[in-house]
Amino acid sequence: MKFVLLIFIVIVFSGNAIAVSEGNHRLAAGDTIVIKVYGEDDLTLETRLTNSSTVNYPFLGTLALRGLTVKEVESLIYNGLKGDYFVEPSVYVGIVHYRPFYIHGEVKKPGGYPYQPGMTINQAVALAGGLTERASTDKIYISREGTKTTSESAEIKTKIHAGDTITIEQRFF
Repeated sequence: MKFVLLIFIVIVFSGNAIAVSEGNHRLAAGDTIVIKVYGEDDLTLETRLTNSSTVNYPFLGTLALRGLTVKEVESLIYNGLKGDYFVEPSVYVGIVHYRPFYIHGEVKKPGGYPYQPGMTINQAVALAGGLTERASTDKIYISREGTKTTSESAEIKTKIHAGDTITIEQRFF
């Protein structure tokens, strides 16, 4: 038990691979990822995804990562390296930094902020300095990357995702 706790502490406080990934987080431009093949330092890559969301990976060439989860990327690299290059590659893919979320409207400091898994609109508002005096808690809208609808109504307790845009409207007296 102590050994497991020690490993957990090292992972949490190492400062390199910061965020524990959400299983359903889909990669897109702005995410920073790390790819490692254990025992093969030359195959370690840390990169921020650009608008194309592609990476040029040794032996495999250009890989399109937009919309994939970290587990899907691990599988893609594992399958590409297995056989031709390695017998049983041990591949790890992690998210170092998530792309930011954005908040505007009736908050004191609108802008882009770092995303952390599990965040709610309430926590996003806190990062943005709180609500203004004119803010409505009933007129909150969220726009999600990759959805066809422009925005959907949300509540203060709604969980957000990396890349979301939150709008807080004015209330009328």
